[in-house]
Amino acid sequence: MCGIACVLNLDSNETRVNRVVIERMRDRLSHRGPDGSGLWEGRAGSIGHRRLKVLDLSDAGHQPMVSHEGRYVFAYNGELYNDHDLRMQLGTLGVKFKSNCDTETFMQSLIAWGADAIDQVRGMYAFVFLDTLTNRVIAGRDPMGVKPLYHTVVDRGDAGRQILFASEIPALLAHPDVDRKPDPVTVSAYLSSVRTTLGERTMFAGVSTLVPGQWLEIPLDSPASSSSLNWWGTDGKMIDRSPTQSVRQTIEESVHRHLRTDVPMCALLSGGLDSAITTKIALDSMGELNTYCAGAKVDGYSDDFAYAAMLASHLGTNHTEVVLTENGFVDRWGWMVGQLGVPLSTPNEVAIFEVASALGNQGHVVTLSGEGADELFGGYAPIMQQAAAHLKELGDKDDVDGGLFHLRSNAWVSEELKPGVLNAPWIVSADGDAHLRSFYRDSFSEISRSLPSESKLEAHLRFQRRMNLPNLLQRLDTSTMLASVEGRTPYADIEVAICAQSLAMDQKYIDGSEGNEAQTKIALRNAFKHDLPQEIVSRPKASFPLPFQHWMGSMTDRMFESQVARSFFTEQALGLVCARPANYWHMAWPMMNLMLWGEQWFGDAGTGDTETWRGKYSSSTISG
Repeated sequence: MCGIACVLNLDSNETRVNRVVIERMRDRLSHRGPDGSGLWEGRAGSIGHRRLKVLDLSDAGHQPMVSHEGRYVFAYNGELYNDHDLRMQLGTLGVKFKSNCDTETFMQSLIAWGADAIDQVRGMYAFVFLDTLTNRVIAGRDPMGVKPLYHTVVDRGDAGRQILFASEIPALLAHPDVDRKPDPVTVSAYLSSVRTTLGERTMFAGVSTLVPGQWLEIPLDSPASSSSLNWWGTDGKMIDRSPTQSVRQTIEESVHRHLRTDVPMCALLSGGLDSAITTKIALDSMGELNTYCAGAKVDGYSDDFAYAAMLASHLGTNHTEVVLTENGFVDRWGWMVGQLGVPLSTPNEVAIFEVASALGNQGHVVTLSGEGADELFGGYAPIMQQAAAHLKELGDKDDVDGGLFHLRSNAWVSEELKPGVLNAPWIVSADGDAHLRSFYRDSFSEISRSLPSESKLEAHLRFQRRMNLPNLLQRLDTSTMLASVEGRTPYADIEVAICAQSLAMDQKYIDGSEGNEAQTKIALRNAFKHDLPQEIVSRPKASFPLPFQHWMGSMTDRMFESQVARSFFTEQALGLVCARPANYWHMAWPMMNLMLWGEQWFGDAGTGDTETWRGKYSSSTISG
């Protein structure tokens, strides 16, 4: 697991990149790669890399990796899970490997197949690959969205234009020519969804993200002729593959592939079904395993601890509990916003960071996580019940507003409430959320068109996968990497996704009727029901095991006095949230996060100078 930062010249420009600048960008990612740093410099620009050693701990895995003749340069963040398969395939083409590192495998795949390697590689990844002879770059992100990659273009006048890539937004902001401005569209969308991206848009104007499965191919000398393709079928490209194994075999195979490492590995164990399955498979393979659970020991919020302890005892793992307190939560919350450059999406990010720090301090570099099963196998009963009721109301009518249904039924700050929460100039600059509504509507329509007409509920589940899963994977990636730990997600694997999508809906979710409870993740529960205690197999989904609704009260004094908060929000909303944050938690959480973000990232060089914010981004000056 690593961090990427690079600056590449556009339009036949050969301006030398300032080494101080690229090193500052690269080293802003030192938490993602504390074990080493590298830098490549050439006429095309500079590529920086921070390394966390996981596979082939020798210098043979050093990055940026350069091909033996010097033509190709590769910087990579992630892991390949079909490394052995690709090496065998590339070997038939005459490729000779000099290391045991999957970085070299990925680079050789790109040398052999170019952008067509999108069909070949399996793993979690983000990368930048430069062909110095043709002056072309390929940048890509894995289909599930486990690994992030951001980019922006800067115009330096006579010095020419440059495109910048980085694993985290703060690395881009470390470049002196990147403007630090909020994007009103995404700011408003965050209040609705607590997601820090909206398609390719981010919270920062002019800074974009690659979406899951997207690969860009850019001729640096003529960037107007750049092309984009996506594993999931965007822009005409479609992957047509069918599952070859059962649910159980597919998940076991994925976990086994995720176990490859040259450093100590452990597992996150929440006491739920998903992490229980991955932990059981890993333990059977490894013979011994350390497990970790994080949360709060507060009445009504400690179920995860109890279930995880019971399961750890049943399985025989070496189990550790990481307990969060109110003061620790609030302090860490603000610090994380300052480190990551974006508001937090969910309170669980703090818990993930704390548990990652604990396991890292005990010598573990890699941890397994159960993220992804709910979005693939139908694990969210309330959302699925809402969708089923929505379809029942429609009857035989086409579900043309399925995306808007999800936007409205799951909003933190609803469309109706927003004018009473967000100051009018921000709403105007966000075009009244027109882009947000179009994005949800169009995304759902694209998914729905790709399915048979009788698969209406499947469209809603796949919409959850597209919208929700990348957000959850991002919180895992950034929270674990902030502690210099690699999080691996066997469910968020493309072969598992193919298997899950091949199942009929009644193998994933059955709606409750005649007083019966809804059934979720049916195939998953059935596949492993004989391996785990019945209490775990039948346990319903439990979300937000932190009393954050009550802990936010510690932030109200700061919010009431914040000029940044008053720039964002109406007096009425601030009054309600500051007086009763637990009652209005669905407003308080995104509002407080935006306040923390604004104070830390739009003051004087990010120092929290609210006078600078007031002058640049007051309600009288904000514009789209």
